[in-house]
Amino acid sequence: MFPSPLSPSSSFSPLRSLPPPSPSPSPPPPVFVTLTCAFRYGREDLDVLGLSFRKDLYISTFQAFPAATTEEERKPLSHLQERLLKKLGQHAHPFNFTIPQNLPCSVTLQPGPEDTGKACGVDFEVRAFCARTVEEKIHKRNSVRLVIRKVQYAPEKPGPQPMVETTRSFLLSDRSLHLEASLDKELYYHGEPISVNVHVTNNSTKTVKRVKISGKRQTCNQLAPSQSPPPRPNPSFMHKLHHWVRLKGEVRQYADICLFSTAQYKCPVAQEEADDQVSPSSTFCKVYTLTPMLTNNREKRGLALDGKLKHEDTNLASSTIVKDVSNKEVLGILVSYRVKVKLVVSRGGDVSVELPFVLMHPKPSDQHISRPQSAVPETDAPVDTNLIEFETNNFSQDDDFVFEDFARLRLKGMKDDEDDHFC
Repeated sequence: MFPSPLSPSSSFSPLRSLPPPSPSPSPPPPVFVTLTCAFRYGREDLDVLGLSFRKDLYISTFQAFPAATTEEERKPLSHLQERLLKKLGQHAHPFNFTIPQNLPCSVTLQPGPEDTGKACGVDFEVRAFCARTVEEKIHKRNSVRLVIRKVQYAPEKPGPQPMVETTRSFLLSDRSLHLEASLDKELYYHGEPISVNVHVTNNSTKTVKRVKISGKRQTCNQLAPSQSPPPRPNPSFMHKLHHWVRLKGEVRQYADICLFSTAQYKCPVAQEEADDQVSPSSTFCKVYTLTPMLTNNREKRGLALDGKLKHEDTNLASSTIVKDVSNKEVLGILVSYRVKVKLVVSRGGDVSVELPFVLMHPKPSDQHISRPQSAVPETDAPVDTNLIEFETNNFSQDDDFVFEDFARLRLKGMKDDEDDHFC
């Protein structure tokens, strides 16, 4: 008879075993960074049936952590990186990348009043993600994205002064109309007025006897070379040979869309029309002032603008300077500007010329400009649950940039397609 397991005479032998060895802490997964330049040429709501109106012009991926380069190969830190390392501490790892010169600049096409979604244009995106390999699927909660802009600044040495002239002959007239137009310089900054100097010489067999000057307009009427004034012509015959000229001037933006094929779109951004008449055998001189600005072109759909970031206003797209003109593989949006001067002559025969110019931003100074201190005493800021607090009591507050650390999206309830997460 065996004793009952619960009887007082039963005995138990202790279980002798060793706990499983604790696994060694796995090294942190590598961090990769991808730089993407994309051209969106259609609305997002049209991306159906696997068709996407977006083309990636450039994709480059490299490993940012652990850094694949040695200490000697690393580039010196920028002022911004030094400030970030000082604020974030030893867990921050800086990296650098180079944007190829043949890539287009950031350009946004102005949407219409009824357009929704992301605007068309060229944009750049930097994406950092944690993964075991580059080919591994990227999870949303393991990645962050940042939209950047590629901009070009005005060259230090501007080009020659634009000047163009043309001569037009008319039917039943033995002399011609000469038009000469010029700009005071080639390079203009955004918001700067453009002065257009127009000189018209309307040769004819008739004689003009008076000179009229009014306001800013200066008309120089010259007598034909003769010892004595000719007799007064027949008024009816004079009416048949009289030519009146209307002057029209405008600044046009040309956008070359280089993707599957090359197409050019033009849009006037500043214009002026004056009823200045030029009589036969007279010379007309006048300086017109035009200022192309986005403020006067808010409703024009498809107008090229500089790449826009959130919560920031923008301006007209800057002129594109192509380093290698012979390179036919440049894709994107190439922007240029011209001033068009047009003379509308009676009974047809318009005369027009175009003056190309450059519209850009000045190159910023390399000098360190500190942020101005506010005269209003600082008060305790309200606590925001979407901000991450850092221990920065020992750091100076003279940063020249505003640093805001926003917490990740509230990931409660968010799940990726797979449950294997390591970040």
